Amino acid sequence: MTRQTTTTRDGAPQATADREPPPTLREFYENPAVPVASGDARSHRQALMLARALGPVRPGAPPATVLDVGCGDGSAAAIAATALPGHRIVGVDWSQDALRRAAARVPYAVRGELGDHGLPFADGGADAVLFSEVIEHLVDPDAALDELRRVLRPGGHLMLSTPNLAAWYNRGLLLAGVQPVFSEVSMRGIHGRPGTQVVGHLRLYTARALRGFLPACGFEVVRIAGAPYHDVPRPLRPLDRAACRLPSLASVLLVHARRRRE
Repeated sequence: MTRQTTTTRDGAPQATADREPPPTLREFYENPAVPVASGDARSHRQALMLARALGPVRPGAPPATVLDVGCGDGSAAAIAATALPGHRIVGVDWSQDALRRAAARVPYAVRGELGDHGLPFADGGADAVLFSEVIEHLVDPDAALDELRRVLRPGGHLMLSTPNLAAWYNRGLLLAGVQPVFSEVSMRGIHGRPGTQVVGHLRLYTARALRGFLPACGFEVVRIAGAPYHDVPRPLRPLDRAACRLPSLASVLLVHARRRRE
């Protein structure tokens, strides 16, 4: 607890209420109360995109190695495994709490991070990377994509998903002067937008932004699709599912990109 002070008009110090200091990012994501799982609808759609890209394991050929970077509790990796029988899926996260939960869902759960030390994998060692609802939490997304590009083989697949700043309802909220859904102005609470839960979003993207950003990081965008958001009020869910037909309006952006071949 820290005691904040202000001054009165005559310059005398005046104590204010005690206030908890904001958590560091590491403390925030190590908190078990912070959600680490992707929505099932997003995970299923992303897994099917990857299954179409990789295809089945061919007779006499080794299985593909798929890294779920930022795997959280392993739920998205477990869903991917059902769509990718025979392929090798490895969950990767730096949160020990998340890895303990992931170990119950995936056969391999490895500690790794996208920071200074990098991921514990060789250059070009992965055939595909799942990057589900991670990029919006990063201070340095450029360095993160550089690291993902390093561990992917040339032509390897990147399956990225992230909330859409330009989702259909956010366009209406902004016109009304309301803070968009998914955006956050504080680590302590929600201010000025719908919702009640802080999830630590630092950056938000549109489909247009990703079409420019990913090629700048050495990836070729193959396809952008849309996915619904599980927290949309029930009466609006049919409209949210319909918006997925036009990805630029969808709640969640699903991107299939490939590492460019040198």
